[in-house]
Amino acid sequence: MPTFAYKALRVDGTQTSGELDASDRHGAMDLLDRGGLQPLNLDLKTDKSKDGESKDAKSKSKEDELEITGPMRLKKAEIVLFTEELSELLGAGLQLEPALRVMENREELGKLKRLTKTLRQEVRDGTSFSAALAKASPSFGDLYCSLARAGEVSGALSTILKRQATYLIAIQELQSRVMMALIYPFFLIASGIAVVVLFITFLIPQLMGLLDNTNSDMPAIGQLMIDLSDFVTTWWWIILGAVIGTIFAFISYIKNPNNHEWWDETKLKIPLFGKVLKTRFFVQFLETLANLVGNGLTLLKALELSREATPNLYLKKIISKIIDYVGDGAALSRTMKRVGFFPPLLLDMVAVGEQTGQIGESLERAAGRYDRELGKDIAKISALIQPVIVVTMALLVGIMAYMMISVIFETISGLNT
Repeated sequence: MPTFAYKALRVDGTQTSGELDASDRHGAMDLLDRGGLQPLNLDLKTDKSKDGESKDAKSKSKEDELEITGPMRLKKAEIVLFTEELSELLGAGLQLEPALRVMENREELGKLKRLTKTLRQEVRDGTSFSAALAKASPSFGDLYCSLARAGEVSGALSTILKRQATYLIAIQELQSRVMMALIYPFFLIASGIAVVVLFITFLIPQLMGLLDNTNSDMPAIGQLMIDLSDFVTTWWWIILGAVIGTIFAFISYIKNPNNHEWWDETKLKIPLFGKVLKTRFFVQFLETLANLVGNGLTLLKALELSREATPNLYLKKIISKIIDYVGDGAALSRTMKRVGFFPPLLLDMVAVGEQTGQIGESLERAAGRYDRELGKDIAKISALIQPVIVVTMALLVGIMAYMMISVIFETISGLNT
């Protein structure tokens, strides 16, 4: 078993040193922690007689150290799980460090165990929880860390984390619904194109091969089909290259920082889909504001964090205008009306909240109202686009089938005469 040399601080602040045996660096840290020692330095002692073994152990120790101290990238689902678990433990009456210790011993949490270990060590060393979150993983973001800071100051960290978990789940579901609404029509279009390509490159050449055996004159419509099929099968690489090149050029154009804002604005004006994207922004913006204001942040700070949580540059610019006006003392509803982007119903709901002094509740109700509106918009798109695409596909297939049948009948007629 590897031996580790350590230097650590006792509870009374005095320094101590020594050696201990542990299976790996994780185990050594646990032993020190259980002994009430705060490690300052922990090194693996090498045994020269077992050089190969010591190198492996040292390599493993370095890997373990990176796992503990390195910033981690977390998926949204992992952030939600972490937030839910921690809020439940804090709500049960545990303090922050013991709650993190409990999560650290939960095998089913996977790599979140490493995260909680890092957080617990930072908190134990005197770092604030919000600062520890920012240091441990960039995936938490400014909005999450600001809420954690508000929870620490107010003493309501459990409540704030629970509400944040609900918010993250709602945003995740919102993004999934919109993504499905946008992907499904493109899937149907791609299927239609695949059917046409199948006819041109496979079925038509097969049919023409049969007709050539009849030694009859080829009808005009059949000749057209053959020419089209020959062109596609001969020059497919040019066609494919042109399509890929066009897509690549378009992506490069919209990724250019000078054109990014134009594309972000243009997306909101696309028929049908633009309305969905705009309504999604209303829901996310309102839910974010409601979550932040409801957790005790000032309206101005909530607007600044909402801007950071918005990836669309055009919408960021609109929120920046709102921040400037609110910073000058203007009411939120008047400011939103002034920028000329938000619908009248939303403005009225915000104004009612300002008049009653319940802005957080009004923002939450407005978010719910437009979330239902988003559901209706998605349903309309599905109800409208699906039959249109299906009919278009059926029409294409029908035209191709008609052309093939016409060729067959014309050829048979030519044989009979």
